[in-house]
Amino acid sequence: MTRHIVFWRHGRTAWNAERRFQGQTDVPLDETGLTQAARAATSLARMRPHRIISSDLSRARATAEALAGLTGLTVDEDIALRETFAGEWQGLTRTELEERFGAELADWSAGSEIRPGGGETRREVADRMVSSIDRALADVPPGQTLVVATHGGSARAAIGALLGLPIEHWAALGVLANCAWSVLEENASERGPRWRLQEYNAGSLPVTALADDR
Repeated sequence: MTRHIVFWRHGRTAWNAERRFQGQTDVPLDETGLTQAARAATSLARMRPHRIISSDLSRARATAEALAGLTGLTVDEDIALRETFAGEWQGLTRTELEERFGAELADWSAGSEIRPGGGETRREVADRMVSSIDRALADVPPGQTLVVATHGGSARAAIGALLGLPIEHWAALGVLANCAWSVLEENASERGPRWRLQEYNAGSLPVTALADDR
């Protein structure tokens, strides 16, 4: 009777398509993103989730609502599930970032614990994400599934932390495509890590992954 956590990245936005760093800027889903969310929701509904929690940013909330509409569940928002705050990097295109912050961007993409644009470190993002997930899991019985509608960078940080990976290895987790999901399964044994990775970036191939940091 193991529990599962589904990390579900939001659908595409216009800024994703432009390769513009979103961070915590509240950019809504575009038409493609809405279609992606509806399509992915039909697959995730088959997992019979027990609870859905979501970042309060509209792109994640709208993605979560697509699943809520199929399952009859409500969506519980939590600001702690937001994407990384990236200060002055937010709103810049990939080209602009490389021109203005090339060395810092390269270090951050490789896993360095710097503050992108003066914002949050990956560890800080992971800590708030895991705290939110732990609170939600208190209401998820054995054998049930928690769906977390969130963002690419914050999802990867949380997954790395929950798997117990050294922080310098979190960069080994690949970019999550829009509306792709990853599944962690709780370890029923007393030995080994509490969570195990069952699926990563599922439902995404052969879609090109658009991300802020890669």
